[in-house]
Amino acid sequence: MQRTLVGELGGQVGKTVSISGWVDVRRDHGKLIFFDIRDRSGKVQAVCSGAILADAEKLRPEWVVTLEGIVNERPEKMRVDGQNGNIELAVAKIAVLAKAAELPFDLSADLNLDTYLDNLPLTLRTPLARGVFNIQATVVEAFRETLREQGFIEFQAPALVGADVEGGAASFAVDYYYGKKAFLATSPQLYKQIMVGTLERVFATPKVFRGEKHATTRHLSEYSSLDFEMGFIKDHIEVMAVIESVVRAMVGAVTSKHADFFTARGVQLPLVPEQPFPVMKLREAQKILGAGEEPDLEPEQERAICEWAKKEHGSDFIFITHYPVAKRPFYTYEDENNPGYTKSFDLLFRGLEITTGGQRIHEYDTLVAAAKAKGLDPDKFSFYLQAFKYGMPPHGGSATGLERFTARMLELPNVKEATLFPRDLNRIDILLHESDTVEE
Repeated sequence: MQRTLVGELGGQVGKTVSISGWVDVRRDHGKLIFFDIRDRSGKVQAVCSGAILADAEKLRPEWVVTLEGIVNERPEKMRVDGQNGNIELAVAKIAVLAKAAELPFDLSADLNLDTYLDNLPLTLRTPLARGVFNIQATVVEAFRETLREQGFIEFQAPALVGADVEGGAASFAVDYYYGKKAFLATSPQLYKQIMVGTLERVFATPKVFRGEKHATTRHLSEYSSLDFEMGFIKDHIEVMAVIESVVRAMVGAVTSKHADFFTARGVQLPLVPEQPFPVMKLREAQKILGAGEEPDLEPEQERAICEWAKKEHGSDFIFITHYPVAKRPFYTYEDENNPGYTKSFDLLFRGLEITTGGQRIHEYDTLVAAAKAKGLDPDKFSFYLQAFKYGMPPHGGSATGLERFTARMLELPNVKEATLFPRDLNRIDILLHESDTVEE
């Protein structure tokens, strides 16, 4: 018999079907055994009685099974809200596809983060984890769709780069051929810019790698970056308009597909104002906060200015622009009307920077001079600089951390909870040295 997904059973009342999935929960009630069976589309209650009880008694949580039976309406007093709350499967046949060992803990229990991460092959099956990463998939899909609608083309950025790696000592070195060193890319930035000279509007969703020795709730050694770059712009404002349209689309897609998950978690959907996202220069934000003129906002200041944006503008998002030249990468465009400051921005969301971007320098001589001013050797960037030597339009772009965006959307306290397989200072799948980890 052909398999029917659990999510399709609502239209099969009175019919005999075959479903396959995992035993999510088992409940014994005298001469009846109830199971919640889970597949990729949801869950349904299965009822075993009579001759099938002997086989049903063997089943345990996470066993993989195929069940055949009739889809019945539940008795009125047994109906519940939610998916398949009005139906159940009366089981006639059980086939065990795979047994599972006894679980080390109840999957419905509140687990500390290390226990959750140490057991990810199992804990990723929890409703929370499945919900988080379904939402994350929706975010990526909306990112791609929105940019394609605006004429952007996806390209595949390299993960191995040469001596022109951004980040310097904060990069992971890799043994390469002929005794040379390569590096894991800290960003697709230089390649995005090169591709503007080819396709004008491009985007990528690469894994990027950061070697800073952070052990915080907001940093990862490997994360997914949602990047785009666009040519023929007037200034950074056009870039901000595109990323705002993308963020609105991502929030809209999540709201449309996953509102029930937010309700179940008791989490508010992001506040997206009808008007454009609020925008202010760094110095303006610091003045509002009564802070000194530092080159960046501290984490507590990011949280405070986001609270201000929420109160004053009904927005969980706020752009901060015009960071000092000294704070930004060498390729960032200096504002000719505000010397010493750049046509750059960060987008903050619920107290955390999720996006950075801006206009880039597009003139060859200016770019070479900017690299030298940062103490960089232009010869190490000769491959990248070819794009500018042979003509590049004014351009700009941005990069958004997928895991940070997901974590703030769901108000998860640690970005690792929004990361499928986190890598950080202490962990690659399991803790590197349990006796020598760094506290967060």
